[in-house]
Amino acid sequence: MASVAIIGTGYVGLVSGACLADFGNTVTCVDLDKNKIDLLKKGEIPIYEPGLADVVTRNTALNRLRFTDSLPEAAAKSEVIFIAVGTPPSEDGSADLSYVENAARAIGRIINSYKIIVDKSTVPIGTAGKVKRWLKEEIAKRVECGDLKEGEADFDVVSNPEFLREGAAVQDFTHPDRIVIGTDKERARTIMKDVYRSLYLNETPYIETNPESAEMIKYAANAFLAVKISFINEIANLCEKTGADIRDVAKGIGRDGRIGGKFLHPGPGYGGSCFPKDTRALVRTGRDAAFPLSIVEAAILANEEQKNRMVIKIENALGTLHGKTIAVLGLSFKPNTGDMREAPSLTIIRALTAKGVRVRAADPAAIAEAKWRLKSIAASIEFFEDEYEAMAAADALVIVTEWNQYRNLDFDRIKKLLSAPVLFDLRNIYTRKDMEEKGFSYHAVGQ
Repeated sequence: MASVAIIGTGYVGLVSGACLADFGNTVTCVDLDKNKIDLLKKGEIPIYEPGLADVVTRNTALNRLRFTDSLPEAAAKSEVIFIAVGTPPSEDGSADLSYVENAARAIGRIINSYKIIVDKSTVPIGTAGKVKRWLKEEIAKRVECGDLKEGEADFDVVSNPEFLREGAAVQDFTHPDRIVIGTDKERARTIMKDVYRSLYLNETPYIETNPESAEMIKYAANAFLAVKISFINEIANLCEKTGADIRDVAKGIGRDGRIGGKFLHPGPGYGGSCFPKDTRALVRTGRDAAFPLSIVEAAILANEEQKNRMVIKIENALGTLHGKTIAVLGLSFKPNTGDMREAPSLTIIRALTAKGVRVRAADPAAIAEAKWRLKSIAASIEFFEDEYEAMAAADALVIVTEWNQYRNLDFDRIKKLLSAPVLFDLRNIYTRKDMEEKGFSYHAVGQ
């Protein structure tokens, strides 16, 4: 097994570090945020991710997982150093690589022996080459100053993209569809297989390629899924105009083995930390390469329109929205996470309040994040831990995120709580027949 350092204890870094330790590696997670490191040392997990706390606790107790704010300490103990820092979008849609560059240069300033530097963050095609250059520049400065001998700090750069779904990240890391290793160096490839030895023994498919192809695989995968979501949402909208039922349509096309049934669930649009950011970054790469990606660009536009279409749907059914109170269930961009980055709920709630609506919102995990993301409209929104409390005297109920606890609601109770029995089921959890039998005016997507 290998000795590993992970730079960054955000979503990707912490999950990767904990799970690699669970594979038997010795892992040191490092972060410049000392407060975060102190919390992790106490066993407090800064993100909401099912099952992660158990993995962290187990491997910390076994002394396979450690946390520090000292990069030199982490690097000295490790042969493999993962860069798992953020790559937020720039104003032009491209990925901001400043955190990656800072990490790479910091590594170059301290290493004294052979290391494998692994790009785990989602980065544009060509980033591995940039990381290599940044490392060489810092090492050259040390050689020139006489602090380091020529060739003493040798390294290889590997692209090893992550494919983690928020809410299922531990399962995805420990039972992946594939492991992608992007490197031209046999030594680095052999050591990376040792890092993932547990999966290799379980015959997990390995894709061995060059760094550029590995980087492209990550972006292409997310872009394809985003396109699939936008496609089914547009078909759902057409179903509403033609009398077709998107549930039957999705089932019918999903049975085709060439298409598959996953990501054929219509809704209010995709959000989160990956699809919006990665599709825009890929579009930027295409433009820079003088090859515009028209399909991906169309998917991005369709997704933004889908979020706004949900507001139009609500307004068309309720009429004038000014002075109305609407209960919203689900704030996170998907279930089993507290992440609200580019969540459809943000667009929907902001648009509703702009039209004079008072919003009463509930979510099992995202309320803390919602309070600061929606602070500009704090006067028009109230938050509730209990979904039924949020519904009191509301003129309509809107389900935005399909948390499990919203899949089996007590509609007899809800009918008494709402001032009018109106349900906007933006995730198609329920059926029109059942809701109408209970006396509700039912509005779904694609029906």
